[in-house]
Amino acid sequence: MTTRRIRSAAAAAALAAGVTACSAPGGGGTGGDAEAAESVVIGVASEPDTLSPLLGYGKDGNSKIFDGLLARDTDLKLKPALATALPKIADGGRTYTYTLREGVKFSDGEPLTAQDVVYTYRTVLDEKTNNTARSELDAVKSVSAKGDDTVVFSLKYPYAPFAARTVLPIVPEHVAGGQDPNTGAFNTRPVGTGPYVLTDWSKGEKLTFKANPHYWGGKPAVKSFTMAIIADDNVRATRLRSGDLDGAVLPPNLAATFEKDDGRRTYEAKSYDFRAVTLPTSNKVTGDRAIRRALDAAVDRQAMVDKILDGAGRPAYGPLPVDDPWYERGIERPHDLAEAKRILDGAGWKPGADGVRAKDGQRASFTLYYPSGDKVRQDHALAYASDAKKAGIEVKVEGATWEVIEPRMKNDAVLAGFGSVGDPDFGLYTLLHSSLANDGFNNMAGYDDAAVDQALDAGRRTQDPEQRAAAYDKIQQALVEDPGYTFLTHIDHLYVLADRWDGLTTQLEPHEHGFASGPWWNIEDWQPKK
Repeated sequence: MTTRRIRSAAAAAALAAGVTACSAPGGGGTGGDAEAAESVVIGVASEPDTLSPLLGYGKDGNSKIFDGLLARDTDLKLKPALATALPKIADGGRTYTYTLREGVKFSDGEPLTAQDVVYTYRTVLDEKTNNTARSELDAVKSVSAKGDDTVVFSLKYPYAPFAARTVLPIVPEHVAGGQDPNTGAFNTRPVGTGPYVLTDWSKGEKLTFKANPHYWGGKPAVKSFTMAIIADDNVRATRLRSGDLDGAVLPPNLAATFEKDDGRRTYEAKSYDFRAVTLPTSNKVTGDRAIRRALDAAVDRQAMVDKILDGAGRPAYGPLPVDDPWYERGIERPHDLAEAKRILDGAGWKPGADGVRAKDGQRASFTLYYPSGDKVRQDHALAYASDAKKAGIEVKVEGATWEVIEPRMKNDAVLAGFGSVGDPDFGLYTLLHSSLANDGFNNMAGYDDAAVDQALDAGRRTQDPEQRAAAYDKIQQALVEDPGYTFLTHIDHLYVLADRWDGLTTQLEPHEHGFASGPWWNIEDWQPKK
């Protein structure tokens, strides 16, 4: 990860999409008074549906409202947060014991206890709670408190990356315990132990935070910050230029327009974030393996990296980036239009008079949605459709809001974004396991491969590094023969911010962005420039 000024558009990276229109956040920006000097206004593309960890918010760490037992540093190494140390592991990896930090209070002044940790995990694991990330804690058999300061997790099986799952934010039972976790007020009026407190949430417009007076980690120099929800890339850039924003998520072409601005700095982060086209198995066209394999061969990934990402990314041949230690070497597929046509010919998809292939009366045509306002995804979708057309497959590209897209995801293709850091299990299981088919944004393609399921389970349940590597190699190889998605690019993330703070850094980032990732992941540590 690096920070530097933009020297060319090729240095920039693309970031993901938003879905909600926005009006001005009001105040903030680069004002000169004392209050403005201690505040930050950042433009992001989207807002969460909820701020409750019980429903999945902040599950990968870095929430500004909450803390987990553990956290990650700049290099993603686990470090103590609400716990005093990394866990004590016993019983062959089946027991994890944490001791809580003394004197921690929630933002309402009430003390943190081990029972709050127990309540949080038990509620997440309760099938009545609408948390689509529950499968990530499948290994947990039980969680219990010993006194006020000790928490013990018992696992069903040794789960190698379990400690990294305990970055899950902790919720106060005395506040959330009396509410329905799915519909309660806690979802929009959270109480946590983190460095900031939510003071206002104007849906579709902004979220405002102020420093938590009870924060155990000290007083942040940034006394308040606002996340302005601005779905449209161009509008974010315009408001950044006007001084209405201190920083923003921007795609390469817009970031390049700030190239000569000495008052701002560009921050780049490598990521596991990838763009892919979901190919639903329930669709009569995308459900055909020959169509999926032909699209995989027809797509020109390198051209997308060069032309859409201005070189700030890598071709994606699967969910893991090519420089990841778990990546299976040799699965790279070249752009091969002749191979795509050969696959379709062999499967009986014959060209029609209009150039679109057909089989048994079914035209090789399907709709591909992308979220409106996201220029990067739009460009990926249009390039994909252009490549597919050369092979005789018609892809009808449509932009829409997520409210329109979500009900259609089971049957229609989506230009989607995924990617998790920390362990291959974190991203692959929810992307591919058949038990999670069409479960919200889990396994959006409805992918169902018994051998892949078996390998996913094996990778999750063994601690032997060689056996885990073999399992994830098998999965990546299977996706070559039967791709449920067309993997397109892994993208770097780009942020442009006013150059008036020290201590800004970036991490290796997941797909999730806006509120947890980005240079503001450690906003509580920023200091004003001297």
